[in-house]
Amino acid sequence: MTKLVYAIESLSIWVGRAFGWCILILTLSVTYEVIMRYGGNDWLSNTFGLKLKPTVWAFDMMIQMYGALFLMSGAYALAQDAHVRGDVLYRLFPVRVQASLDFLLYVLFFFPGVIALAWYGTEIASDSWRYKEVSWNSPARIQIYFFKTLIPLAGFLLILQGIAELIRCWLALRTGVWMARLDDVRETEDALIADPDAAVETVGKI
Repeated sequence: MTKLVYAIESLSIWVGRAFGWCILILTLSVTYEVIMRYGGNDWLSNTFGLKLKPTVWAFDMMIQMYGALFLMSGAYALAQDAHVRGDVLYRLFPVRVQASLDFLLYVLFFFPGVIALAWYGTEIASDSWRYKEVSWNSPARIQIYFFKTLIPLAGFLLILQGIAELIRCWLALRTGVWMARLDDVRETEDALIADPDAAVETVGKI
């Protein structure tokens, strides 16, 4: 069961890392659009004789990149236990109580939501592919049916990661110890809290 949990987590982390590149694409497209719309053309025209026009695709690009990042990073965040948790009381409970609460809440609230996302997302994506849906936000009329495919895909990934979380809860109920998570990029403050001695050394070097 441990191997299954780590296999699912590896998939979630890989997908999260891959779609993390959407941030770079989003940043570059916004930067390009701002330059072309607010003064870049004057400089290009005077320096190189180039006359470029503002894009008609940048707005749709921003929406799709942000949407893709938001959708496909859900399973990654769950695998890294990075979602916001109201743990004022939760963190004081014994591990078995925490695992019992998590198991119950996953079954009652998490799975109905993500199953609905996958189910209805499949219908939405199917309809979009059938009539080759395009965006009405700009004159470019960019195709968005392939983007809507990410909706059910995100749902299925969350279902898989949810199964891994249920197994974690079950093992914690039996052993009284939480399984270690696969390590990945962490917030600086988390790293400092985890290793305060390293933090002191770093500050001393600065």
